Amino acid sequence: MLRRPSRFIPPLGPPRRSARQRALAELRGVDFAPLEKIRERPARSVGALVPAVLGKLRMDQRQAEAEIVRVWNNLVDPTLTAHAQPTSIAKGTLFVTVDNSVWLDEIVRYRRKEILARLQHSFGRELIQRISFRVG
Repeated sequence: MLRRPSRFIPPLGPPRRSARQRALAELRGVDFAPLEKIRERPARSVGALVPAVLGKLRMDQRQAEAEIVRVWNNLVDPTLTAHAQPTSIAKGTLFVTVDNSVWLDEIVRYRRKEILARLQHSFGRELIQRISFRVG
């Protein structure tokens, strides 16, 4: 003996359209059913949408990255800024591109801790946890 499920399971596939909807689609030559379905959803204000969009785009983090590039020239020695520039930041690591290996060695050996301390003092330890230098 077959048992029926105890709860309702909706049918798979697209919902069936009424005869009226099929006749209108055929008459128009275009199926407006998806547009009509969208119109049934309540409209939301722009003020409600903007924070969600900015959150998905991570605009606050990108603004902080741009600020780091701007402030870099004022925080770091001008002789270093001529040879090293920040390129990106990801997961707390600031990536800095250095123009040659001699300057890379100089920065990594003698200036890394000083640069990191200055940036952490200006931007906080959460945003910049490490610095990675590479020749580029």
